[in-house]
Amino acid sequence: MAYTPNSQRVAEEMLHSIGLESMDELFADIPREVKLDQLLNLAPGLGEIELRQYMQTLAGRNLNVDQYPCFLGAGAYDHFVPAVVDQILQRSEFYTSYTPYQPEISQGILQAIFEYQTLICQLTGMEVSNASMYDAGTALAEACLMACEASKRKQILVPETIHPEYQKIMDTYSISGKMNCQAVPGRNGVTDVEQILALIDKETAAVVLQTPNFFGNLEEIERIEQAIHQQKGLLIMVVDPISLGILKSPGEYRADIVVGEGQALGNGLNFGGPYLGFMASSKKYMRKLPGRIVGQTLDFKGRRAFVLTLQAREQHIRREQASSNICSNQALNALAASIYLSMVGAQGLRMIAERCHQLAVYASNEFAKIGLSLQYDQPFFKEFALKVKEPGRVNRLLLDNGIIGGYELEDALLLAFTEKRSRMEIDRLVALIGGVEHE
Repeated sequence: MAYTPNSQRVAEEMLHSIGLESMDELFADIPREVKLDQLLNLAPGLGEIELRQYMQTLAGRNLNVDQYPCFLGAGAYDHFVPAVVDQILQRSEFYTSYTPYQPEISQGILQAIFEYQTLICQLTGMEVSNASMYDAGTALAEACLMACEASKRKQILVPETIHPEYQKIMDTYSISGKMNCQAVPGRNGVTDVEQILALIDKETAAVVLQTPNFFGNLEEIERIEQAIHQQKGLLIMVVDPISLGILKSPGEYRADIVVGEGQALGNGLNFGGPYLGFMASSKKYMRKLPGRIVGQTLDFKGRRAFVLTLQAREQHIRREQASSNICSNQALNALAASIYLSMVGAQGLRMIAERCHQLAVYASNEFAKIGLSLQYDQPFFKEFALKVKEPGRVNRLLLDNGIIGGYELEDALLLAFTEKRSRMEIDRLVALIGGVEHE
């Protein structure tokens, strides 16, 4: 390691202050075979102008979804983010807010969370919503723990049609021994309802249903809902918030807990994060919800005020007794969702959902015209799996032609269609895939 004379002196003083003579002593616990036995190959220092130019050159190598039409979904979607979302988020009172450690002083952030929770309840048709979920996967795992605690049971039935990453997160949570997730194979791209019904018994804490599921298909809900409630278990639904612009709400299906990925609501792709998971439930399970619940009241002068009504955090109780270890705050992402939903409104959300669905239907019809079929013959919302011989080869061809393709399955390409796509882009997608498939 190279030092300037001054930094060398400072380093020596720091080492001496903790009773060490050299850097080698400081890192003595690191095995020698994993140490880099040479100097770092660092370029010489750059001035600010040169550094900016260099960073812009590196950034230019990224694929930008504003320059390339993107048909990649699988849980994160290239939806349009109105300019007003970022403009409001850039207000200093919002982007500096983090966690309301002194809640009642933080009226601004409390109101933001309250409005977010209100909108999520309106969207899902549920009675109460929380805040602070990291993403849909962790929200689902927390919902399963919540169901186990509420029912005093451990078995969770999980169709294999849910997002595979969500399944992995649930498996990680299961290591605690507080829940046992039983995977149930799907049939033709949807949940095998008969198999689920046969497995539901008095030991079942909950059934998880994702609709649209990972393959974009819509699931049958009613029969499973009736069966699980007859056994006094819970129905947990995972939903796409945009789809709720045209589909029945989870509340109408009598779901007990609802979770989903809020990225589509005014949050960009952000290279995979940060995102936000939303969670809502019936009032019966309000005290079991992890995270925070903000309520509205009146102060001593009769003015509208907000209070941190409920919170479940490991800082307040011993970790092994905590119902949840969710402890961060996704308030900025939640605020973006609130701004988005407030700006588009109920009618705007319906129009966005309709456009997504119409574009997906148009694409499936165009593929059918050239002899390409969907992997599953099921109703879908904005995403479907298209049968292709070599998904990787198809994606490489699309990328070479300025298109970001779909998610690669074993013998299919999972394609997503958001309101940003156009018929011209879809026609080009169909032509390119048709060309390589008919070679």
